Amino acid sequence: MSNRNKRPTSVINLNTSAGARAENRPYRLRTPVLLLDFGTTSVLVTTSAPTRVTADDVEFARQLAEQAARFATSVERMFYRGIPSGTAVTEQ
Repeated sequence: MSNRNKRPTSVINLNTSAGARAENRPYRLRTPVLLLDFGTTSVLVTTSAPTRVTADDVEFARQLAEQAARFATSVERMFYRGIPSGTAVTEQ
């Protein structure tokens, strides 16, 4: 996980819409898969190996859960406050 502080060389922006969804897919014989579906584009988030989980996998999963919860809180706050489109609000 040492590459986390490096500046990205490219960025992919996937916008949510009415058809966007996120789904956890647990399996009996392999590690779980997180599906992020944006209509014509899907992203699968998996562990570093399909048959085992490492400490880095656990750390990443926890970071993902924490940041997804913060994202949801920020989106809900903006929605319920009626903040118009195009207005940026950054909270840390």
